[in-house]
Amino acid sequence: MILYVDNEHASTYGRAGDWLLAARTRITYRLGDLAGDVCLLARYGDVDPDLIRRHGIRAVFISGHGAPPEAYDEREREGLREIVRLGDLPVFGFCGGLQFIAGALGVAPVRMGRLLDDADDPHPDYEPGWITELGYEPVQLVGDHPLHDGLSTAPVFRHAHSYHLPRLPDGFVRLAETDPCPIQLAAHEERPLAGAQFHPEYWTADKPDGERLIHNFLRWAGVTS
Repeated sequence: MILYVDNEHASTYGRAGDWLLAARTRITYRLGDLAGDVCLLARYGDVDPDLIRRHGIRAVFISGHGAPPEAYDEREREGLREIVRLGDLPVFGFCGGLQFIAGALGVAPVRMGRLLDDADDPHPDYEPGWITELGYEPVQLVGDHPLHDGLSTAPVFRHAHSYHLPRLPDGFVRLAETDPCPIQLAAHEERPLAGAQFHPEYWTADKPDGERLIHNFLRWAGVTS
């Protein structure tokens, strides 16, 4: 069994409505299909090492979130943080999930910055006034890594964020970038920990690179062969 952690704060569900829960369910099925296993969906506050042991979890995926970091009572995510810090179980973070992994290891996310006063806001209905990345856009791969297998040098993924990591935690290598966001993809050099600032889980038939990336992670981490 694998685990998909819903890392969204309850306040966002109040604003977003049912479409977000439907998306979480669809992603749960997608991850299970790629892993060839059952995928359990669980709220972040219910996840701890005991849940991992009880269900024989072989890998963990952590969702993104629309709520700002200050919305969370971090005591509720301590169990999930412990799983990341142990570092022995494959964990991949999507967008805010990558930021959570980094935060558990001592690097907090920050805003990408404010737009200049005279700059046009390309996404005025999404985090107005802040630099953002939104929609399906390419990233530039950096270096050479098994997570890159089968991808072009500029694969396309879905983006939806105004926060990013100012630096990587110790032991991680940078694997993709864009101009606004130098850390788009990263993996640990020795442990099965990785994450993307973008959203590979939202791949489509005509933009399939996210499916390939998740497949590569499962193989790299030893979850699949």
